[in-house]
Amino acid sequence: MIFLLIIWRRKKEKKESTSFFIEGRHFKISYAQLLKATNGFSFANLIGVGSFGSVYKGVLNHGETIVAVKVLNIQQRGASKSFMVECESLRNIRHRNLVRILTSCSSIDFEGNDFKALVYEFMPNGNLERWLHPHANGIQDEQRHLNLIQRLSIAIDIATALDYLHHHCPTQIVHCDLKPSNILLDNDLTAHLSDFGISRILSKATSCSQNHTSSIGIKGSIGYIPPEYGAGVDVSPHGDIYSYGILLLEMFTGKRPTHEMFKDDFNLHCWAEMALRDGMMAVIDPSLLSLEEDEEKEATTITNITGSRRCMQDRVQECLNSIIRIGVVCSAESPWDRMDINDVVKELHLIRVIYLGVGTHRGR
Repeated sequence: MIFLLIIWRRKKEKKESTSFFIEGRHFKISYAQLLKATNGFSFANLIGVGSFGSVYKGVLNHGETIVAVKVLNIQQRGASKSFMVECESLRNIRHRNLVRILTSCSSIDFEGNDFKALVYEFMPNGNLERWLHPHANGIQDEQRHLNLIQRLSIAIDIATALDYLHHHCPTQIVHCDLKPSNILLDNDLTAHLSDFGISRILSKATSCSQNHTSSIGIKGSIGYIPPEYGAGVDVSPHGDIYSYGILLLEMFTGKRPTHEMFKDDFNLHCWAEMALRDGMMAVIDPSLLSLEEDEEKEATTITNITGSRRCMQDRVQECLNSIIRIGVVCSAESPWDRMDINDVVKELHLIRVIYLGVGTHRGR
């Protein structure tokens, strides 16, 4: 009995914490430290709930470092695998538009249960979902509104992150779950792509065999899943492009892809595609248009450098038309009809230049 107790204690000590080398620094964290940092994983510190766990705000280093702690629900099927996938995906990648993982903890709690958590840099402006749909829970935050240039800059950030994952990583990564709740915003509203729990790391052989069927089932969230995944086609960068196209349309129309108006074969893509022919402005998010109208009035009152109000309206419509067109092409039913993410980045940058005007410098 004593012998077994010694083995259990050694096992406990061995699993006490996990350490990573983060940017050349040895960063070690334990279950006890995370428990204290989150005030016992209290509801007051809860900032999000996902498929495989909950995210808490935590404070480390005597209040100097604020972090986000994602605690995996080990009882949830696939949670442990999600933990390993996310660690593997984020271990060797660095980009300004990807959420930064600081360390992980694979241990046991004080009751002897398995405990797994990921520790990320904290994003003070929450996720994009809460900005696009501020009154979703019946509580409207008047401050949570994004104007055109802010939405466009966020769209560029996300596209840039995907371009890095698809074309510039040591190994190609497909995110597989692109949606507003997985896009986090920092103090400057710079977007950071998060939640790599169901991402796929593709080898050169894998990325060249996109017609093979997948044994892992459909990956993604309802409304953002590319149609080919439902037909059994393997995960590919084309799938991320589809999800990005739907996300882009949601950002500028204000409509979720799961809205009740979309049923049977009529979806957000079809609605936006029809609008390009019949009157694009009818589908644009009304809150976005009201914000732009206020900015136009202010600009024309203060200065005439940017031209007449009518010219500004034309420029806004031209930019919105181009953005909706990109969203429609990216969310095309056939993977081969979609744009490459590198081209998306280039076109969105050009749209921003046109919107701001030559030689004009404005913030996000």
